[in-house]
Amino acid sequence: LYSGPDRAQRLIEGAKKEGQVVIYAALIQNQAMRPIAEGFGRKYPFVKLATWRADSEDIVQKAAAEVRANNVVADVIEGTGAGEEAVEANIAQPYYSPAVAGFAEVYRNREGLWAPTRLSYYGIAYNTKMVPPDRAPKSYDDLLDPQWKGKMAWRIGSSTGTPLFLTNLRLAWGEGKARAYFDKLKDQKIINFGAGSARTLVDRVIAGEYAIALNIFAHHPLISKGKGAPVNSQLMDPVASTAATMSVVKGLHHPYAAMLLTDYILSAEGQGILARAEYFPVDPQVAPLPTLAAVVPRTAGL
Repeated sequence: LYSGPDRAQRLIEGAKKEGQVVIYAALIQNQAMRPIAEGFGRKYPFVKLATWRADSEDIVQKAAAEVRANNVVADVIEGTGAGEEAVEANIAQPYYSPAVAGFAEVYRNREGLWAPTRLSYYGIAYNTKMVPPDRAPKSYDDLLDPQWKGKMAWRIGSSTGTPLFLTNLRLAWGEGKARAYFDKLKDQKIINFGAGSARTLVDRVIAGEYAIALNIFAHHPLISKGKGAPVNSQLMDPVASTAATMSVVKGLHHPYAAMLLTDYILSAEGQGILARAEYFPVDPQVAPLPTLAAVVPRTAGL
């Protein structure tokens, strides 16, 4: 939690003695984690960075098991909702990073138990051969059109799938309006998809197995569209969003190096790496790739 003027120098001196740091992160390894590790290594060549990638829920479970066994390996954990889950599991400790002061307050934890690393926005993916752009649903009411009955899928078993779709509308509309809408939506016979990730579901849409996928990461179809795939994404108001969050684990063995790493990921340099890796940075001064700007709600006017 130290924030004095000599903080950076003290961290460097301590990290040199520790020599390593371990992060469990949900970031895609080759796309994001590797360039972050390379950039961090160039800046702090005296610290060896070890990484482990898994889904956010698995990351928190592994870190919690280490804390309970008093055999902590992870110094830092990162993933969608990982910080909040770490707080609930009582394995996070407060920390300070100067970069957080520049982030929107809605994405910050007052106790400093987690900090946001990247944002995600959710919409629908649709196969452009099966759903012409002029017929693509533009609103939640459009999903009730009988022509989409039995042709839509959503992810079950993932907190960012069906639960987020439902919770977003409950929060935005209130229980009464949301319940009335869900009563109509159930007649559309939405297919429960539990055979993989959000990326896998988008691939199934591209393959023509489903015409539409609900509540997927809105940038995934744009990435595939840029490579020539018959797919596109559409935001609907209100847009569901999540923040990936990063926590420092209780009982960590490399606190100085851990703070250097969190500072780096939250810095403009680290946020720029995430932007180039096709993520949405939290730092408002770091713009996402132009090809993905269309699914940033404020850019889309939503």
